[in-house]
Amino acid sequence: MYIVSLGGPKWWQQASRSVSISASLSRVESPPARADATFKVTMLPGDGVGPELMTAVKDVFKAGDVPVEFDEFHLSEVQNMASEDKLEELLSSMKNNKVAIKGKIHTPMEFKGELASYEMRLRRKLDLFANVVHVNSLPGYSTRHNNLDLVIIREQTEGEYSSLEHESVPGVIECLKIITRAKSRRIAKFAFDYATKKGRNKVTAVHKANIMKLGDGLFLQCCAEVAQLYPKIKYENIIIDNCCMQLVQNPYQFDVLVMPNLYGNIIDNLAAGLVGGAGVVPGESYSAEYAVFETGARHPFAQAVGRNIANPTAMLLSAANMLRHLNLEYHSHMVSDAVKRVIKQGKVRTGDLGGYATSDEFTQAVIANLAV
Repeated sequence: MYIVSLGGPKWWQQASRSVSISASLSRVESPPARADATFKVTMLPGDGVGPELMTAVKDVFKAGDVPVEFDEFHLSEVQNMASEDKLEELLSSMKNNKVAIKGKIHTPMEFKGELASYEMRLRRKLDLFANVVHVNSLPGYSTRHNNLDLVIIREQTEGEYSSLEHESVPGVIECLKIITRAKSRRIAKFAFDYATKKGRNKVTAVHKANIMKLGDGLFLQCCAEVAQLYPKIKYENIIIDNCCMQLVQNPYQFDVLVMPNLYGNIIDNLAAGLVGGAGVVPGESYSAEYAVFETGARHPFAQAVGRNIANPTAMLLSAANMLRHLNLEYHSHMVSDAVKRVIKQGKVRTGDLGGYATSDEFTQAVIANLAV
C-alpha cells in the first residue's frame, strides 16, 4: 500500500485491478472551515532560506485557522546541527506523524568520512522511493511555454545516489550506480497507478540504455513490463539527453515522466525553469507509510539568507498539497487559491518573478487573499 495525496492518504491499487476516477475527487468540496481534529505534522526547515519559508507557511496557516500543529526539528550539516541523535528524534516524529514538510538539507561537497548525506539517509530510512513534481504553469505569469501541465516521477533510493564510491588504485575512483528489478518495477507501477488515478494519458520512461545497456536497460525493461498491465495508458521511452532538448523545445508532448534518480534530479530543475524557477514548483516524496512535502527543485538558496527576497510560492503550494493529503480539502484550496490569486493579480511578486516584493510582503498578500 502506497501513499499519495489524492483526496485521501492511501490509494495504492493492485496492478491487476483497474482504478476508477471518482468524480468527487475533482469536485471542490466546501466543508466547514473548522476541522474536528488537529493534525500533527513534522517540520524540518532545513538550510538556506528554508526556515524563512517555513515561517511563511506557519503565518499563513495561523491566519487561515488551519488545524495543523507542527513538530519542528532542526537538522543541518553546514551549521553543525546534525547528529545521529537528532536524526533518530526526527525519524521518531515521522513514524508517529506519518507526514512532514521540509526544506532542503544542504549537502557539503567536502568528504568528511561519510559518503551518504543526512538528506539521503533520511530518504533511505523512511524508504521515500517516489519523488513527484507536478510542473504546472501559474495563471497570470507568462513564460516561453504557457499552460504547461506535466508530472515528473523520480526513483530516489538507488541509482547514482547509492553512496558507493571508492578509490580502487591511486587516482582512479569507482562510483557505482545501482539499479534493481524490484525498485524499478515499484517506481514504474507507482507512475502508472498515478497516471490512472489522476486521469493522465501517457507515461514516458527516461533512460540512457543505449550506453548503460545493463543498468538502464533493466530499468527500461521493467517499465515496459509494467506498461503491459495498463493498456489504457500510452507508454513511450526517451533517451535523457533528447528528453532535455524536447522539454525545452516542446514540453507539451509529455504527460507523466518516470526515471531513475540522477535523471530525475536534472529534469526536475529543468522543468521548474520552464514555469518560473525553483521558487514556484512544489514537490512531494512518498513511501509505503510516509509522505514528505517539499519544494520541487531543491535549492537552499543560501545567498538569499536573511535578505527577505526568497519566493514562498513553492513551499506554500507544497503545504497546500500536504493539506489535501490530510483530507483538509477546504484549507488546501484556500491556501493554493490565495497564492495563485496573488500571482495572477501581478501587484505583489518577488524578484525571481520580475517583481520587487519581499518575502514578507508576498506572504502578507497571500494572507489578505485567504478570505477572498
